[in-house]
Amino acid sequence: MLLTNVESVPGKTIAEHFGLVSGSTVRAKHIGRDIAASFKNIVGGELKGYTELLQESRDQSIQRMIEQAKELGANAILNVRFATSAVAQGASELYVYGTAVRVE
Repeated sequence: MLLTNVESVPGKTIAEHFGLVSGSTVRAKHIGRDIAASFKNIVGGELKGYTELLQESRDQSIQRMIEQAKELGANAILNVRFATSAVAQGASELYVYGTAVRVE
């Protein structure tokens, strides 16, 4: 599956348009990560626990979007975008969406 954040795939022609596809996941903070983050706020530096949490969320959301596009018969997703929102205290949604197409 080709993924791109632009409107086309260079050198390819859009043969079929399937429309919007998306994937999302909702994740809650982990108490252990919160404690580690509190210490990092004092001394500074990367919050590796949160970095890992966000990467896992992106990967899962993208995979769900790809599955939806495959079911439609797409082989590419164009204009891929990410959005986040808070759904409850301590829990956030990561949402990814794009346009499913078949390119040749």
